[in-house]
Formats: sequence, C-alpha cells, structure tokens
Amino acid sequence: MTPDRRHTLALLGAAAAGLMLGGAGEPPAPFVRRDGLALRRGDAPYRIVGANLWYAAWLGADADYGDRARLGRELDRLRALGVGNLRIMASAEEGPLKHSIRPGFSRADGSANETLLAGLDFAMAEIAKRGMTAVLVLGNFWEWSGGFSTWLYRATGRYVDANDPAHPWPAFADSSAGFYANAGAVALYHAHVRRVVARRNGVTGRLYADDPAILSWQLANEPRPGGSDAMIARTADAYYDWIEATAKLIRGLDPGHLVSLGQEGTQATNGGEAMVLRAHRDVDYLTAHVWPLNWGWVDGGDLAGTWDRGSALSAAYVDAHARLAETLGKPLVIEEFGFPRDGETYAPGTSTTWRDRFYAMIQNRVEASWRAGGPIAGSNFWAWNGEARAAHGDHRFRDGDRAYMGDPPHEPQGWYGLFDSDASSLAQLRRHAARAGARHPPQ
Repeated sequence: MTPDRRHTLALLGAAAAGLMLGGAGEPPAPFVRRDGLALRRGDAPYRIVGANLWYAAWLGADADYGDRARLGRELDRLRALGVGNLRIMASAEEGPLKHSIRPGFSRADGSANETLLAGLDFAMAEIAKRGMTAVLVLGNFWEWSGGFSTWLYRATGRYVDANDPAHPWPAFADSSAGFYANAGAVALYHAHVRRVVARRNGVTGRLYADDPAILSWQLANEPRPGGSDAMIARTADAYYDWIEATAKLIRGLDPGHLVSLGQEGTQATNGGEAMVLRAHRDVDYLTAHVWPLNWGWVDGGDLAGTWDRGSALSAAYVDAHARLAETLGKPLVIEEFGFPRDGETYAPGTSTTWRDRFYAMIQNRVEASWRAGGPIAGSNFWAWNGEARAAHGDHRFRDGDRAYMGDPPHEPQGWYGLFDSDASSLAQLRRHAARAGARHPPQ
C-alpha cells in the first residue's frame, strides 16, 4: 500500500524522534532497548521528551471517577507539544494513610480493583495509538498512593503517617524503608507486580509483555533506603536484595522490556554515590530527580534572590549523575524535575518566569548531552495538569475530587503542575522537543 502524504510525514516525524509508529498493516514498533550509554529504538537513538502523568489510569477507568474524553484531550495536547513519553502510576494501595489517592489498584481488603486495571489498559491503548511510550511505576515510597507503608500496614498492622507532628522527619522515611526487610510486605508487592506485568490488555488483547508502547517497568517512585543515616546503613542490604529480586521477577515475566528503579539519585541516599551505583547495578538505566525547592536550594518567597544558588546546585546535581551514569556505562533519565510558579502561587494565570528558566536549564543540559553523545537520554517534567483546575479555594485535594492534576493529593493543587494555559512554559517545551526531533507533525 502506498502511504499518503500525511502518513508519510508522520513516519518521517517519528523517525526523527527515534520512533517507529505502528499503523494499520504495519509491523509494530520495536521495543526501546539499551545500547551502552544510549537508548535506541530500531537503529535510531530514542530521545525522551517526557511528562509525568501519574493519573492516566484513573482517567482511563470506565467509572464515575474516570474521564476517557479528557484523557484523549490531554494526550493530544502533549503529543502536539512534542512529548513522546509519559511516566504513569501502575500501582496504588488503599489503606489508612492520610492523603492517599482513592480508589487504588488494590482495595483496602487487598483485592484487585479490576476497574482501575482496565483503566490502565485503556490508557495504554490510547498512548500506543499516538506513537507514545510509557514508564509504568509499580510502587511508591511515599504515602500519596498508599505505597510501601500500606504494604507494611497490611503485613504488620502498623504504620507511620507522613507529616504527623508526633513523628517528625525522618520518622516516615525510616518507617517506609522498613518495607524492604519485611518478607510479608514484599510478597504482597510482588503479587501486584506479577498481576500487572503478566497482564493482557483488555482493550488491545495484547500482553503487556508484548506491548512496544511500554518503555520500561519501574520498581517504584523514589524508593529510598531510609531517611536517617542510621536507617540507611541498617537497610542497605535488604534494599539491594529487593532491587535484585524485583528486577529478576520482572524479567522472568517480561524479558523484552527495560527495567528501571525510579530513584532520585544521591538525594535518596543522603549523598552516598556508592549506594546509587550499587542500586542501579541490576537495572537498565539510571534515574535522577531534581527538586530545588523541596530540598531547600531555593526559597519560594524569594526565587529571584535564591535563583543563582539553586540553579548552580541543580546543574551540579545533573552533572554528577551524568558522571555516575558514565561510570556504570548506562543511560540516565532526568525523570522528574519541578519548580514552583513565581511567588510560589498555585493558580493558573500567574507567572512562571523562574520555572521557565529552570526548565530551560535542565533541558539545555539534556540537549548538550545529546549533541556530545553523552549518557542523558532525556527528561520528564513534573507534571502535567492540563485542563484541570483546583476544585477548592484552598487548592487542596479532597477525597472524591475528580479534577486530577500532576500535583498528587498530598500537595497543593497547582504547586508544580503545568496547566494548558501556561503559554511561556509550553513554548519552552516545544522548543526543546523540536531540538530533539520529537515534534510530531499535525494529523
């Protein structure tokens, strides 16, 4: 069949991005694979211009909390911006922790929520239709999706709630890190991993293991070995064992896809580079997250006055992890980077001057690595709010809210997320995508 002009342009645009888009009568695109310091798809480099869209499965659910029409609109917006990769949650556990999203992939009684799993199926089918890929996150160190603390609660009946004044930092992080050494909690988590990785998509009929729209399976969001130095030292061996065992489990179920850890980098290990190197031994590429406000590198009330220090520390953090990636001979993805709006406001329509500068600084480093043949495969900004708007004047998420944003339920709605009206930030993203060759022609 001779392709028409529009189809030919789409294929050319995909090839420029290192993608092979599958259409009717065409073979499926090959899986993304690791080749030394690079990610490749077929014979072309695979450069990630990505977004975090944790809530994709919730929008994809055929339920009162779902909104499939909105999911389609958001994916179309992102694709038009040149975004080709999404990092989404494929896990969430209902339990007693405050500010955890409900419903979850597993209910409070431990049973699987087939409706939300079907929402993941629908989301993956829509992502595949658009020639995009996804990183599927199979767990969470933090409370906003239940995560490790909820698996521990189910195994032991005990938990520590995040931000509880009776248990100040690092009590929650140390408690959550107890997950790795608890055989019962890890067994519950591994049962969820098996359920998802071995799943057949109910929309496409394709096994997830055969789906080229999956870029990688990710063990968890920001899995730390602890908060305190003492807990990190005590947990290290169990932490490494969990990484090794989970990576082996995933590859046994699906040998074709990449496996990633989801770690922040040295911020997760209280500065320990050796732990980062060891933690990434059994996975295919390194990850790093960059959060200058959360880490105290900038002051939200004085972004102008603290910008120089914050940007310098952020740049050094990226450079340090590129060096670690080269040491391991593996690619690096800056899979989370976030910055507040000017004045640390939350509402759409407020200015994003300093955020735009931060995005440009991260993306310029990514582009420099592309030009030099370095280890940075790309980046995913945190996160996409799209057309969603906060339902309440205090910008807080409440149980039952359906206007999901990139800002998860424990955070102010609009804190870090990118709205569809943030014109200057979107322009910056388009420029970056164009330089990656990831801008798809309109269809």
